[in-house]
Amino acid sequence: MKLTWLGHSGFRLEIEQAVILIDPWFTGNPVFPQDARDQATQGATHILITHGHGDHTGDTLALAKALKVPVVGIYDLISHWEKTDQIEGTGFNKGGTVDLGGARVTMVNASHSSSIAGPDGPIYAGHESGYMIAGEGHVIYVSGDTDIMADMEWMGDLHKPDIGILCAGGHFTMDMARAAYAAKRYFDFKTVIPCHYRTFPALEQSAQVLIDALPDVRVIEPEVMKAITL
Repeated sequence: MKLTWLGHSGFRLEIEQAVILIDPWFTGNPVFPQDARDQATQGATHILITHGHGDHTGDTLALAKALKVPVVGIYDLISHWEKTDQIEGTGFNKGGTVDLGGARVTMVNASHSSSIAGPDGPIYAGHESGYMIAGEGHVIYVSGDTDIMADMEWMGDLHKPDIGILCAGGHFTMDMARAAYAAKRYFDFKTVIPCHYRTFPALEQSAQVLIDALPDVRVIEPEVMKAITL
């Protein structure tokens, strides 16, 4: 299983028979090398979206059409795109599980907001979400954009993820200290990978606080377009 950070909250996950692009945002992403688009998307089988904000959905529609792959996510947003942009979609909702090339993806709660840009301002885009992705002997928790929430207790107990991909940049989501608190209180991660940081000055630029707070966990500061084998 391989995981490649695409900058911000974007990842390329190679798991089972799937190559899943999670929240792909290339255009306007200041930390993504624009000449790496083909490398980042080669062989993609699905696009998985946590919520509607542009820094998570920016290139989704163009990629879905160019790559001819389905977009997977909250029913409200996916059904809207199926109607307005004629993409192939798999819409589902919290508590539901879909099979993506042998990987079992369960939608779970997040605490944030979700909208897409409209001509007169933001348009409701269904609820924000996270995912538990099970495959190859691992369960990966993709937090999406969220703060700490009590739901993490049952999510950790029921799904028992050993890998956490946690938003940790602060300002719009948990910061490093809050992500560390959530990891310690609600989960038993073996590996934690922070995201949604280093993109803009308003966000945290280092994961050292997270690393120091989780001495018994393998905390990996990802590098853009450098694959991590898990």
